[in-house]
Amino acid sequence: MTQPFELPHFYMPYPARLNPHVDVARAHSTAWAREMGMLEGSGVWEQADLEAHDYGLLCAYTHPDCDGPALSLITDWYVWVFFFDDHFLDMYKRTQDRAAGKAHLDRLPLFMPLDPATPMPEPENPVEAGLADLWRRTVPSMSVDWRRRFSVATEHLLNESMWELSNMNEGRIANPVEYIEMRRKVGGAPWSSGLVEYATAEVPAAVSGTRPLRVLMETFSDAVHLRNDLFSYQREVEDEGENSNGVLVLETFFGCTTQEAAETVNDILTSRLHQFEHTALTEAPAVALEKGLRPDEVAAVAAYTKGLQDWQSGGHEWHLRSSRYMNKGATSLAPWQKLTGPGTSAADIGALLATAAVERLRAYAHVPFQKVGPSLLPDFHLPYEVELSPHLEACRPRLTAWMHRMGMLEEGVWDEDKLAAYDLALCSAGIDPDATPEALDLSAHWLAWGTYADDYYPLVFGARRDLAAARLATARLSTCMPCDGEETTVVPVTGMERGLTDLWARTTAGLTPDQRRDLRDSVDKMTESWVWELSNQLQNRIPDPVDYLEMRRDTFGSDLTLGLSRSRQGPAIPPEIYRTGPVQALEKAAMDYACLTNDVFSYQKEIEYEGELHNAILVVQNFFGCDYPAALGIVHDLMTQRMQQFEHIISHELPVLYVDFALSAEAREAMADYVADLQNWLAGILHWHREVDRYKAPFLARRAHGFLPDRAPAPVTLVS
Repeated sequence: MTQPFELPHFYMPYPARLNPHVDVARAHSTAWAREMGMLEGSGVWEQADLEAHDYGLLCAYTHPDCDGPALSLITDWYVWVFFFDDHFLDMYKRTQDRAAGKAHLDRLPLFMPLDPATPMPEPENPVEAGLADLWRRTVPSMSVDWRRRFSVATEHLLNESMWELSNMNEGRIANPVEYIEMRRKVGGAPWSSGLVEYATAEVPAAVSGTRPLRVLMETFSDAVHLRNDLFSYQREVEDEGENSNGVLVLETFFGCTTQEAAETVNDILTSRLHQFEHTALTEAPAVALEKGLRPDEVAAVAAYTKGLQDWQSGGHEWHLRSSRYMNKGATSLAPWQKLTGPGTSAADIGALLATAAVERLRAYAHVPFQKVGPSLLPDFHLPYEVELSPHLEACRPRLTAWMHRMGMLEEGVWDEDKLAAYDLALCSAGIDPDATPEALDLSAHWLAWGTYADDYYPLVFGARRDLAAARLATARLSTCMPCDGEETTVVPVTGMERGLTDLWARTTAGLTPDQRRDLRDSVDKMTESWVWELSNQLQNRIPDPVDYLEMRRDTFGSDLTLGLSRSRQGPAIPPEIYRTGPVQALEKAAMDYACLTNDVFSYQKEIEYEGELHNAILVVQNFFGCDYPAALGIVHDLMTQRMQQFEHIISHELPVLYVDFALSAEAREAMADYVADLQNWLAGILHWHREVDRYKAPFLARRAHGFLPDRAPAPVTLVS
């Protein structure tokens, strides 16, 4: 059969190696599968099926250094997860038995108790028997932190089967951002990273939840899945009619040829590997130092990182060898794989490495402060009309007075003229049109504080190239938000600290302890993301596209504002509803639309006047090597598809979710109110961007972003 496209040149700098215990793992996994009831008589597999799959070879390539017992256990886990997938297909997907499928999934967490002493129910099928056995054999050597993280990853992997069951007959092709996020869960690479820890070294709890470790896992995940999409396109799309493939997603999004889409997928794959390496070499060591890791803990992070690299190279080798995939003409840029034998010259190796270097260095070559002219504004697809609070006019002077009391108009960053031009009260009036005067004031104060701080970080810390001061200021801001009976020992000395201390006291008075912790986490994510921006700024590094879009939600403060909206709904909405795939996808689609709206309006302000690197249009320009109008077109198309996804979830996925969770009428009404809050949030943000002077060329020419002409903030000595 003719291949639909020529496979691209893969960037794979790590050599693949085979674990010498492969035969032992093969034999063990076959005996184990039979013992668990997965083979003859299961109605799913025969021994010949298991032998053809050869999970022992897959695991031996992806875990080359672990001992025999560890490799056998890891292989058993992979046998189990693939059996689960085939079993779910036969029992529930083909029969479309949603109720039975959900009941099956709901029982599985019972076989993953955090405390090994907790009794498990009696297994009723091979999936439950296998999970119970694997959990008992695995958890004694792993910490509670690992157990919690791995059980969550396993539940995500299992629960996405329900999402597939809901959408399998829909025929809808996802947008690129939606696809990458869903592929991480369905594809199981985050789950695989937990087994990498088992095979190498457990990630210390102090850093397991930090951005660098999350990015290592996510870049590993994306690279594994995008590589698989390239090799499996012919089988999945042409033979099986599958619509969940990255090549098909980009082919549809860009309206391009299959070959062009494949090359773009490979470019994203390469960018994700570069992001992995950047994180491993810069951010991971920094967070290890920041968290005070011991030498053995630093070594554990390094071993885990190497384990993820081994999985990449081993998975690549598996695809090259497996008859399951389209692999004719596949090549690699790894010199030790390509250039061997007599006559190989150093120049050849240099040429291969130079290709990778050009792609890597392109992100560092941007010339800041280029004149780009007024921001170009497309026709925005947003089917929701803005409504404004009747308390807007009274809110504005109260906001000005509060900003003066907090000292944020006396530090050389903002003055009353800028505050009036930014009109944050207008944004609050659109976001929350039904708010009481007090609630509208609180919303406007939060928006003004966040926008001021977002301006302060690059202007003060960035201008001085003082990353250490930014980190210290961020840590102090976190201590302004005490939870669980804590008492803050910080005496506020800056406008940001005074403002946050005041906002925290007023906002959390009626919140539960869990809501307070969630709110603090949201603020911490936002302020820490500004430090990430500063780090890129100091390196003159334009971010990787996927990393940028995901971090943009934090830098924009999306989680903070949506968290405040959630708290208004109270206990009517069960917390597990917010954790479901449809609700998270709904929120992220809204976040991305709002963030990209800001990037479109602020392009001239950021690129021409501020020398900024964090703008989606610039990121697209850099990645695709295209001009401003072309990049704007891509960003606008993505915005449109994210909004269409938002509408689709409301119309098709939420009703199914309500049935699955048997939501009460009260909970459904509360969810309808929450959806309306999201719609108001989107409409209010777009209206605000259209109306205020902050992004308009005349204001920028008059008040280019910078310190006030009569005063610049003096360095503040912060003692933590």
